[in-house]
Amino acid sequence: MPQYLIERNVPGAGKMSAGDLKALSQKSCSVLNNMGPQIQWVHSYVTGDQIFCVYRAPNEEMLREHARQGGFPANKISEIKTTIDPTTAE
Repeated sequence: MPQYLIERNVPGAGKMSAGDLKALSQKSCSVLNNMGPQIQWVHSYVTGDQIFCVYRAPNEEMLREHARQGGFPANKISEIKTTIDPTTAE
């Protein structure tokens, strides 16, 4: 299944409390449970004013629907073609 990187512009994301992040995660999981097993949240990175999320889904439209139902921004969605890390250099 394709993997995607979703860039979400969330001013102050890096200053969100643990409780705020938990509530955001719970909302996302609730929407995912209603949408079914074909869409999967892998993990997210929280920075100063953005949240970068990695998801598995059959298509970009399903990710946009998740964002719409959850009330989350999805400012940019990019399909991940491959990953590299230090072992790629070996």
